[in-house]
Amino acid sequence: MRVRRLVVGVMLVGLAAIGCSSSAEAGSSHVTLTVLAASSLKNLFPKIGDQFTAAHPNVGFSFSFAGTDALTAQIEQGAPADVFAGASKKYGDELSSKGLIDVFSPFCTNSLVLVVPPSNPAGIQTLTDLTKPGLKLVIGSETAPVGAYTRTVLTNLNAVYGSGFSDQVLANVVSNEDNVEGVLTKVESGEADAGFVYVTDSKAAGAAVTTIMLPSNAQAVATYPIAVVKSSAHAIDAQAFVAFVLGPTGQGLLADAGFGPPAG
Repeated sequence: MRVRRLVVGVMLVGLAAIGCSSSAEAGSSHVTLTVLAASSLKNLFPKIGDQFTAAHPNVGFSFSFAGTDALTAQIEQGAPADVFAGASKKYGDELSSKGLIDVFSPFCTNSLVLVVPPSNPAGIQTLTDLTKPGLKLVIGSETAPVGAYTRTVLTNLNAVYGSGFSDQVLANVVSNEDNVEGVLTKVESGEADAGFVYVTDSKAAGAAVTTIMLPSNAQAVATYPIAVVKSSAHAIDAQAFVAFVLGPTGQGLLADAGFGPPAG
């Protein structure tokens, strides 16, 4: 009887150990995907992440938002990441050509608007007011997608307002920001009289800014690429998230936020 009790005791200890081992393995199966995404996705991507996690409880997210040029530099320098979601195909092409991301998919589009503070201290009513001497205009830097698109728009507006229009406007630039969030923040705070941002950022800002639309023939359409980073330690889950963004739920949330459908 004593031997039997000893054997049963050993078996119970063994089963407990197996149970603990199984629990530890289950706990260690949780995955955190690191997503490097454009600043203009800051308000939306966590919502898409929450929807994905609801369907995949073992997957969580760590989001890092910045200008797409900065995100590209991070990946090129070996920063750990699972998914790249930028605001310019230029940088998607750059990373793809270097073998740092999988073939990317365009997942949405965006366009620009001009925003001014609600008090509108500079009295800006039309785009021609941007040439007023002393006006404080904030735009994105030349390497940030929002800045590159802004310069394209201004060049396009030369056909509307005259060949020197873009130069006159650029002469009023008091700050070149690293990303669209920086532009929006300075307009909202009143540090700037006006700034060019994405229509989605204007929509998210609501009453914090007043929006002036741009002529459709002067627009620069921003196409956003998304891809799994080649060095991802969680490629299968990263691929599933990319598919989710491209699928009905992701596309629905993007549309609700004001993004356009993928080009083509």
